[in-house]
Formats: sequence, structure tokens, C-alpha cells
Amino acid sequence: MTKDMTTGNPLRLIWQFSVPLVFGNLFQQLYNLVDTIIVGRYLGLLSLTAVGATNSIMFLIIGFCAGTCTGIGVPVAQRFGAKDYSEMRKYVMNAVYLCLIIAAGLTVATCLLCDDILTWMSTPTDIFDQSYSYLFIIFLGLPFTILYNATASIIRALGDSKTPFYFLVLSTVLNIVLDLTFIIFFQMGVAGAAIATIAAQAVSGILCLIFMIKQYDILKCDREERTFRAGYIGTLVKMGVPMGLQFSITAIGSIILQNAVNTLGTVYVSAYTSALKVQQLAMCPFDAFATAGSTFGGQNLGARQFKRIRQGVLCSVGIALIYSAGIGLVLIFAGSKIALLFVSAAETEVLGYVQQLLTVSGIFFWLLAILNCTRMAIQGLGYSAAAMLAGCSELVARGLMALVFIPLTGYHAVCYTSPLAWAFAVCVVVPMFLIVVRRLERKYMV
Repeated sequence: MTKDMTTGNPLRLIWQFSVPLVFGNLFQQLYNLVDTIIVGRYLGLLSLTAVGATNSIMFLIIGFCAGTCTGIGVPVAQRFGAKDYSEMRKYVMNAVYLCLIIAAGLTVATCLLCDDILTWMSTPTDIFDQSYSYLFIIFLGLPFTILYNATASIIRALGDSKTPFYFLVLSTVLNIVLDLTFIIFFQMGVAGAAIATIAAQAVSGILCLIFMIKQYDILKCDREERTFRAGYIGTLVKMGVPMGLQFSITAIGSIILQNAVNTLGTVYVSAYTSALKVQQLAMCPFDAFATAGSTFGGQNLGARQFKRIRQGVLCSVGIALIYSAGIGLVLIFAGSKIALLFVSAAETEVLGYVQQLLTVSGIFFWLLAILNCTRMAIQGLGYSAAAMLAGCSELVARGLMALVFIPLTGYHAVCYTSPLAWAFAVCVVVPMFLIVVRRLERKYMV
């Protein structure tokens, strides 16, 4: 079930690897989207806004977890590409130890600080209690989030993008059933939606772990390979934590933006929340194309095939650009209609503001296509810390808009914040990719 990506047509390999990831990312988004639809329809706009107000902080914490877990797959992919399987297994085992440490620390810290976080974000008082209930339960489930993302990252590093997808589909269906059960039958409110989400996440993570242990003989370790090794932990931290921080830096910008939106009033918070749900759903395939290119680059770095690394990036960017054109038209002409999934048609003012934001996003999605693919390529080559500069650029742009232009021009500036952030980051990340590849070529004397 492993897949060697160091031989064969790059475009075909990346496309075949991407397809399960696209659907997997879409199903993962359905976790929160289903919550939103059911909460919006059965609990009302206020509860929907309460859940939506937690988006940025969830992105900060869960993004760090997902990014770190993606990063730990980089040395695994490189060792797999080099066919150094003993070293690969040592990295896998030490990744397990690192994830246990991160899971314990983050869960305790976020649960203790949940109230303070929502206060700092200027969460409106009429939704504060519901936001707290939802967010606290999500934080309790962080170990399951890390479990799924870590096992899926390792499996994908071996070239298998289908297995995590299958389990994710199963858990998404479970999430829908549990959402309906907890919210409608047991009337547990937004807490029921949160419990359904983490329960479904736990199922997907546990199934991935069992499958990985039973089906991948290449991962079966002897006693010596299971040893805790500080050097390997250090490498994994060097690869994973900067990638996690990359997500977190982007999320900090989103939190600053969310804070600015919260000051505009409940109508704008509702519009921004709804538009963000649609936008995140539309953005899922970008992450898939970028992850495929990153895995391709990691394996080919292990095999020292630098020409294929460049080809892989061009292929992933090309696929992403074609997608950005299509989905951009959908958002421009039908964005608010998609938002009807979880916003009543009677909320005409909210839907108007939703369409305003999605129109701007649809026009500039091509920037995100370039940004994600080149940034993930850099990370796949082992330069996670360098890729953080792109996140810093996004943070500067979002901070500038939130602190200066949104107070001056209101919601109009909110709509242009993300495209400006993407443009800032592209100006950093594209030259950086070229520098990284040349540096690696000189290092290995190609």
C-alpha cells in the first residue's frame, strides 16, 4: 500500500495522490460544517454565531496540531524515499513520543485558559457562555485530533493517501448521526455538537492507528528502533513545530481579524462566520494539492532528484490554479446561495455581507494556489522554519488591516484582508523556494 513517488510521471503521481486528499479534506471540513448547519437550523442564529466566534482560536490550536503532525511526516517521507527503512522506523516511534508530550501539554493549557481566551477576543456577552461550552469540549478532544493527524501524516508519507480518507468518511457519517442525536434528541445545544465532533475524530484516529499497526510491515519496529532518542526528537521538533507555528501565526492574524470583526456587531460577526465556513470549504483542495506536492518533494529529496522536485511544484501549482479559476467563479456567482445551508433565507442583510466577502475571495483565489503549493514544498524539503516567514507576512497584513483599516472603513476592509495577506506571503515564499532548492543542490553537489 506504500507508493514510491521517486519514479513515474510527476503530474499523474501528484494528481492520483491529491484526489483522496481533496475528498479527505472536504470531509474533514464537514465536521465543522455539519455542526454549523445543524446548529444554525435547529438552535438558531445566536448559537451559530457562538460556534463561529470560536473559529479563529480553534484554527490557532488545531492548526498548530495539524501542522506539527504534518511536519513529523517530512523526515519519514525523506527516509522512505531514500529506502533507509530502519531510520524511518526510528523517526516514526519518536514521533509517537513527541505527539504524546504535545497532546498532554496543549490539552491542559487550553482548557485552563479557555475563559481568558474568549474574553481577550472580545466575544460578545450574548454568545459568551455558548462559545465557552463549545470551545472547552473541543479542547478536551485535542489528543484525538493529534492522533488522527499524526497517523494520517505517517501513512501519507509512505505514499498512501487513500486509507486516511476512508476512515475519515466513516467518522464524518458518524459525526452527522451524533450531531442530530445530541442536538435534536437529547437537546444538548452547542455542547452536543462539540461532543459529536471529538467523538467522530476519535474514531478516525483510532482506526488509522489500528490499520497502520496491522497492515504496514515496513513500520514494525524491533526493540532498538523503539528507543527514545533525543536527537530524533530534536529533528522532529525542528521539522514539525515550525510547520505548526506556521499555521498558528496565520491563525493569530485570523484571531486579530476576528477580534476586529467582533467589535462591528452581531450582524457582521454572523456574516463573517458564515462566509468563512463557505470559504474554508472552497479552500480544502488547495491544501490537498499542496500536501501532494510536499510529499512528492520529500521523497524525491531523499532520492536526490532535484529536477523532479521542481517538476512536482509546477504540477501542483498548475492543478491548483485551474481549480482556483473554477471555484472562484462559483463563489462570485453563488457564494451566498451556498451559505443558505446554514443561514435562513430571511437573513437578507447577513447574506448580502456574506456575498460581498466571497466575491472578493473568489477573485483572488489564484494567489492562494501559488502560496500553498510553494510553501508546502519548502516544508517538504525540510525548511519549515524558513516557510514561517510567509506566515509572518500574512500576520503583518492581517494586523495592519485589523488595527488600522477596519476601524476606519468597517466590513469593506474585512473582505480584502485575506487577499492582501496572501499577496504579501506570495512575494516572500516564491523567491524562498528557489533559494532553498539551489541551496540543496549545492549541498549535495548536484
